Amino acid sequence: MAVLAGGGIIGGSIMVWVNRAAAATRGAELRQLERMLQRRADQVDALSHELRTPLSMIKGAVDLLREGTPGPLTPAQTRFLHVVDQQCTQVIGLCESLLIQAKIEAGLFTPHPEKVDVSVVAREVVTAMRPLCAQRHQRISLDVPQVLPRIRADPMLLTQALTNLLSNASRFTTTGGNIDVRVMLVDNGVALYVTDDGAGMTQAERHRLFHRFATGRPLADGTGLGLVITKTIVELHGGEIMVHTASTRGTTFLLTLPHGS
Repeated sequence: MAVLAGGGIIGGSIMVWVNRAAAATRGAELRQLERMLQRRADQVDALSHELRTPLSMIKGAVDLLREGTPGPLTPAQTRFLHVVDQQCTQVIGLCESLLIQAKIEAGLFTPHPEKVDVSVVAREVVTAMRPLCAQRHQRISLDVPQVLPRIRADPMLLTQALTNLLSNASRFTTTGGNIDVRVMLVDNGVALYVTDDGAGMTQAERHRLFHRFATGRPLADGTGLGLVITKTIVELHGGEIMVHTASTRGTTFLLTLPHGS
């Protein structure tokens, strides 16, 4: 009996040692993974900076030329500079999206919530988007309640999410189309609708939503990162994002955000 008891004690000690060793190994692997993700985020950050800096300088030079420095431009030169400006803006936006996505995957993308009036955020984003929509002869409307309780949210991230949705709507709405933004109070928080009357999506395109580089359109029309980032932002706030779409019948994105604590 003494031998058996001793064996039991030894066996139990071995199991404790094995469990501790396994936990230490998992901890070391987790720390190594965190370091790898941090390095990747740092690399993407550095790459984005290296790309954004020359592109920003090019945009600055284009702006000076379009303002008439050093002299007036021909119509052809004006058109060429407009193309350069648009392409620079698109690539700079892609750099920003790649950086945000890298931070998401590294676990470094965290909201800093405060009391926010979603109606105010919606007005600011719609106002900022009006010039782009005007260039495409698109009409953008906003419907918000007169009084809306504030919710706990990160205003910068919320602005990013709504800007992504409106940019997406403008990109896939025809020239002369309509984009409607509506903010509503619901039982558990605030709902935000973004509706366009564009081409809509097929069922196959709908299933590919919220995946990187899956837009259902040529890559030149977008990378799909905007919707991935928007979904992440909404979920970090404890909310949900849904989409209703049909081919040739337009698309509606619905964001729901809880009141928060």
